[in-house]
Amino acid sequence: MINRRIRIVGVAMLVCFVVLFLQLNNIQIRQAASLSKKFQTINPPTSEWKLPRGAIFSADGKILAESVPSHDQYKWQRIYPKATAEAFANIIGYVAASPDLATQFGLESYYNNYLQQHSGGGVLTKHQQTDDLILTVSTKLQLLAQATLDQAALPGSAVVAIDPKNGDILAMAGYPTYNPNLFASHNLKTALKAFKKYVTGTPYYDNAVFNIPSFVTRPPGSTFKVVTTSAIFDHAPHIASQVFPRVPTYTFPNSGNPPVVLQNYAREICGGPLADALAASCDTSYSKIGVELGAQNLGTEARAFGFDHRIPIDLPSQQVSVSGFPPTDQITATPYEGYSAIGQYNDTASPLQMALVASAIANNGKIMVPHLVQRIISGDGHVAFRYHPHVWRVATSASTAQKVRSLMLGVTQNPIGTAYGLFHNPLPNGTPAYYSQGFPEAAAKTGTAEPQKNVCGTYNWLVAMAPAGPGQTPTVAVAALAPIPTNSYSCATNPTGASVAGPLLLPVLEGALKMNLP
Repeated sequence: MINRRIRIVGVAMLVCFVVLFLQLNNIQIRQAASLSKKFQTINPPTSEWKLPRGAIFSADGKILAESVPSHDQYKWQRIYPKATAEAFANIIGYVAASPDLATQFGLESYYNNYLQQHSGGGVLTKHQQTDDLILTVSTKLQLLAQATLDQAALPGSAVVAIDPKNGDILAMAGYPTYNPNLFASHNLKTALKAFKKYVTGTPYYDNAVFNIPSFVTRPPGSTFKVVTTSAIFDHAPHIASQVFPRVPTYTFPNSGNPPVVLQNYAREICGGPLADALAASCDTSYSKIGVELGAQNLGTEARAFGFDHRIPIDLPSQQVSVSGFPPTDQITATPYEGYSAIGQYNDTASPLQMALVASAIANNGKIMVPHLVQRIISGDGHVAFRYHPHVWRVATSASTAQKVRSLMLGVTQNPIGTAYGLFHNPLPNGTPAYYSQGFPEAAAKTGTAEPQKNVCGTYNWLVAMAPAGPGQTPTVAVAALAPIPTNSYSCATNPTGASVAGPLLLPVLEGALKMNLP
């Protein structure tokens, strides 16, 4: 009896399997074409350009990007408010309205999976939603930074401010910038014109769309001496006690016949103890230091500070360049060790990289992962993502960072310092300083890099941190780059990091501190 029932069940299951097999073949083979056409007609693919996206807010709650209903085939229009559009363009990026220009940049691209329509809710309450981004950047500080750059009007210039304790980007601006609303326009001709102008029409290297602060790399000049000074304490501490010859030139040993001779930038005589050499930014002293340190120690220190590594900031990879330090075998032979030690030869750095160098010294040797988004709010109001600060690289020891920071105070406080008086007294050209009496002490390093021999024009740098007095912990680190075009300055002018980059950095540093950011 039992065996008979088992046979009946077995036959029934076999019949069901045969029917299922026939039906699957019927759907997948015989009716495939007609069903595909039928479903395509009933439920066509939904274009992401016809759906709303999540909003983007500044740290102080201002809307920087949003989608509003439109009465055309696109259904929704991406809007970047006029008051902040250009100042935040390099950070926010854009979403082109037309699929024909399917190019995204900035946070719009990096966080696209959150901003576009996606499934949300629990297992039983699945629904489509968008998320909103909350940035680390405040509207007030970013507008200040952009206005300062716009006033200077130096193509390829940039300023980056960062909280060294947690990696929050407080401001990141570049000049020139652009209007992202042109790319989001529903008028294809308008969008195409913007695409041709900003993406393919302007020089690729200084293209504003690619975010000048993180994309453009230039010789860092004497700001690299921060790294070289750290290498002294980390790899050859005996150098710190040397007294360097006070000379206008330095002859590289074993550099040929005739030998290679380096001259100080302003043809000045400088030298003395390490504190004086850094304060005066003495190229002859630091070239000698580079030769004594050697290529291996210089390269190890540079890479510890992030050179030759992609900075893990939340921007698309094509917008973040790798700052470079030459391979050891390229600079082993003098004079290249000496040139690399002063930020010349093949050294390259982005403004973001140099802001991170400053932040390492400000944060006892640790570089926190830099980031632009502090949290993401889901469509139902919950926190979908919250950034938790963590270390990217341990650039140097706390002991070394404190020693270097102390030496950098000499740059601003020692009368021979290249930034002496910049933060408290009128500038050399008579322009009043931005800081009032009693403003927190700042540690800094200037830099003036020359593109190549016998060519006028310079890349002028300044990095700074504050408050940096004895016993104080810096809460803001800033880097500024201000190129002087090769055809606009005479060689005799001798622009410097203090005189050209200083006016870009000072208001941003002051603004961040006054606003209690962080």
